[in-house]
Amino acid sequence: MKRYVNLAVTVVAVAATVLPALVGGPRAWWVLPLAVASSVPVLWRDRALLRVALVVGVATTVSASLGAPPLLPVGPLVCLYTFAARASLPIRLLGIALTAAGLLVSLLYPRPDVEVLRYLSVAYLFAYALGTSTRARRTQAAALAERGRRIAGERAAAVLRERTRIARDLHDILTHAVGVMIVQAEAGPLLVRDQPDRADATFATIAATGRDAVVQLRRAVGSLYEPADKPLDQPGLDHLPVLVERVRAAGLDAVLTVSPPPSAPGGGSPSGNVVEPPLAPPPDVGVAAYRIVQESLTNVVRHAGARSVRVRLGYTANSLTVSVTDDGRGHRASDAGRPGYGIVGMRERAHACGGTLRTGPASDGHGFTVTATLPLSAPAVV
Repeated sequence: MKRYVNLAVTVVAVAATVLPALVGGPRAWWVLPLAVASSVPVLWRDRALLRVALVVGVATTVSASLGAPPLLPVGPLVCLYTFAARASLPIRLLGIALTAAGLLVSLLYPRPDVEVLRYLSVAYLFAYALGTSTRARRTQAAALAERGRRIAGERAAAVLRERTRIARDLHDILTHAVGVMIVQAEAGPLLVRDQPDRADATFATIAATGRDAVVQLRRAVGSLYEPADKPLDQPGLDHLPVLVERVRAAGLDAVLTVSPPPSAPGGGSPSGNVVEPPLAPPPDVGVAAYRIVQESLTNVVRHAGARSVRVRLGYTANSLTVSVTDDGRGHRASDAGRPGYGIVGMRERAHACGGTLRTGPASDGHGFTVTATLPLSAPAVV
């Protein structure tokens, strides 16, 4: 399309310049060659604008100085428009200077013609203004296109983040619920004959775990239909006692300990009594802490072969430290250079809210520890 427009502009420039040189009676031999030189090169202005403008301008100036000016210097006007529409600022200034010099020489030598000078000045100003308007529209269109690409990229990134979040939630919910239910289901038949009371409690725990998993799955999937700015209804710090109690019912010696800040009365709190932190954590920190503990307990139940697990929440003025330590088999293969989805998900959750996560053998060399440090305030926006 651009090629055809350029060809049409060249045809109009040649017609407006050459035809007056062919009609109107006999003329000097040099009129037609100069008319051709001042119009035909316009065809190549996209490739070599400066050289084309120089040829066209010199030919037009020489023709006018010799006494045979065209009715309208279309070639120089097209070049000036192109300077204004497409060239960089230094090239535009150079084009303006050369055009002004050629125009003055053409109309002041050999005989000054102020009326024609005024007439052509308006034409050149109009051509430059038209080119500037085209440049502005092109710049605006490019800015709108870039904005559209940026918005599309942000939407795609938001969709990807949401899909990743939902995938992490579904993974955490299902692996924890299924892991606890499998352990309970395997122990249930062994208890039915000898310890019917414990067997009933075991089956009740299976049912409660399944119902809780269904509720959390509905919340996770239901978030797909909620507005993007609506807070998600997900479990947080106040749900940790129930989570630990469920693991204890599965046969592990599970204990939740909460350490209040130094300024709070008392040195700690018993299992299940979550104290209020000095600064209420953002919702995403509470959800991240819950999911990290949930995934850690799932790994303990399914892989560690542990007898006990300790969950600790430690508050400081600016951060919350969550640690889960078991007395199982220690450093597991899933964290030895090729972490599984659970550990990767925990690390991503911690990083997403500005925290860190460390995994490795327990300090005494027996068991495994997961430690997450999460901020109690939203990270500053730079």
